[in-house]
Amino acid sequence: MNWRIWIRRSHRWGSLLIAAPFLVVLLSGLLLQLKKNWSWIQPPTQRGSVSNAPAIDWATLLNAARSVSETTVKDWADIDRLDVRPERGIVKVQTKDRWEIQIDLGSGEVLQTAYRRSDLIESIHDGSWFHESARLGVFLPSAIVVLGLWVTGLALFFLPIWTKRTNRRRREHDRQRLGVGKMRPTNGAAPIRID
Repeated sequence: MNWRIWIRRSHRWGSLLIAAPFLVVLLSGLLLQLKKNWSWIQPPTQRGSVSNAPAIDWATLLNAARSVSETTVKDWADIDRLDVRPERGIVKVQTKDRWEIQIDLGSGEVLQTAYRRSDLIESIHDGSWFHESARLGVFLPSAIVVLGLWVTGLALFFLPIWTKRTNRRRREHDRQRLGVGKMRPTNGAAPIRID
């Protein structure tokens, strides 16, 4: 089979094969690009009353998180992680039910409560939200196929350009070799132009 036909076919079938997983990655990637600009995805970071010196203890932090009615925080088991920002004077408490509570490190006051979607979108983006085997068995091979599509797409774009240039050089070389376009005498007769 001609290698150009093989590149076209593999590009076409590869595109069809990864269309759905790639659409998920593309859309979630677009949302992740906007996560700092769109508070619906990730809540903006507030400023606390102190900086560089937390003044509250663990019990005050847990009590502040419990006081938020939107979340179901009862004890430390309900908290997924803490993101301490001393330079801003806050701690972001992220709960297992995806809520983010921003607490002032100086007073223990709740500054903001918002649903945090960026972690969910990231897990959809890398495929781990579906299942760990989907991440490695669907999304990773899709990424490899996209890399192949990139290579074959470049080949489909540049091969016609390369072929035209090669053919043009070949024609110019043949013309020079044959003397096409120059005046050549024929057996003492008047010169004639060959085109």
